[in-house]
Order: sequence, then C-alpha cells, then structure tokens
Amino acid sequence: MPNPKGNPQNFEPIKSDRDKSLDGKLAFRVTKEVEEQVKAQDDPPEFCREAIQKALDEKKGK
Repeated sequence: MPNPKGNPQNFEPIKSDRDKSLDGKLAFRVTKEVEEQVKAQDDPPEFCREAIQKALDEKKGK
C-alpha cells in the first residue's frame, strides 16, 4: 500500500549548480509549429532560457 504522505525524497529541494536560483516563471503562447520545434530540443527549458537570455543581451547591447 502506498504511503499516503508521499515519498520523503519528493520534499527535498532540487540540487542545482547554477549561480542564481530559478524562482520566476513565464508562460506565453506560441504556434503549434514553434511548440513542436522547441519540444524536439534535447533540453527544452534550457533551450528557452538560453534563447531568451541571448535576445535580452542583444537588445541591451544596442
């Protein structure tokens, strides 16, 4: 019978090697084609983070 209080390992924070924690969340709509292309990447969340950061850096540089 499963533990009704859950698995204790699920309550431990995720370990990260990042300098800053990922506290914020973004949600936005895209076309189905873009969604499929992003999901086809090896690590879709990291791909999106890098793409957004690259665009922000380019915009700041102008």
